[in-house]
Amino acid sequence: MSYIKAGQDANGQDVKLHYTDQGQGNPIVLIHGWPASHEMWEYQLAELPKHGNRVIAYTRRGFGNSTKTWDGHDYDTLADDLKAVLDTLDLQNVTLVGFSMGGGEVARYMSRHGGARVARVAFISAVTPFLLQTDDNPDGAPKKVFDGMVEGLRKDRFDFLSSFGKKFFGVGTISHPVSSATLDWMQAMCQLASPRATEQDVYAFAATDFRQDLKALKVPTLVIHGSSDETVPAKVSGERMTQYVPHARFVAYEGAPHGLFITEKDRLNQDLLAFVGSTVSTKAAQPANY
Repeated sequence: MSYIKAGQDANGQDVKLHYTDQGQGNPIVLIHGWPASHEMWEYQLAELPKHGNRVIAYTRRGFGNSTKTWDGHDYDTLADDLKAVLDTLDLQNVTLVGFSMGGGEVARYMSRHGGARVARVAFISAVTPFLLQTDDNPDGAPKKVFDGMVEGLRKDRFDFLSSFGKKFFGVGTISHPVSSATLDWMQAMCQLASPRATEQDVYAFAATDFRQDLKALKVPTLVIHGSSDETVPAKVSGERMTQYVPHARFVAYEGAPHGLFITEKDRLNQDLLAFVGSTVSTKAAQPANY
């Protein structure tokens, strides 16, 4: 396994981030969602490097095979961890791709670190601009929704993850967009996260207001969101992004659930390749025009 050191935790323990680095060419950094690991990008890691791209995916602290820290589950720290990845690998002209919670890292990195080394950014099913319901964000979700998630995790984390996975991929009584094997794979990946990180990151992605961070974005920006996303509804996230990033291109995937990196993998791969300027040869889906 390959690791990048991202400083130390409050107890002086080295924080090591598990990562993979595939292909050569334009650097693309993939940032995973909660509560998975970088391995959720299986189909992107298998395809994007075929088109002249160097694709790096890493696992945030507390998840997968990265260091299980007690502290540091806030977006300032997570943005600093992303900086450690870019600096350690000395990446330039990077495309950052943040899925769900990972969209928060993209937004906070761009404001906190001035967008250093980054050429363009993509938000996929992202939690930005702000999920929590407040007086000035009335369309957000009430705090009790996120409290309920943490309560479920504490009561039976494994049962919670099983139910969460079905909603994540839009599985219902008559809808089965992914196989049982895929659900099992996702659950096993999420179970590797520490209970502490799993809980703390709920409050991080729920309560962090990225609206000011997004106003710092000056680079080309792509926003992709599924219209049937029940985990992070498009109306409070993806559809609102152009309010804060007027130059962003918003692409709605009609009928797609939250986990569109699996259910819409061919279309997503094509749209990402088009966004970074790679040559696309597959005819599996029609890419957006940029």
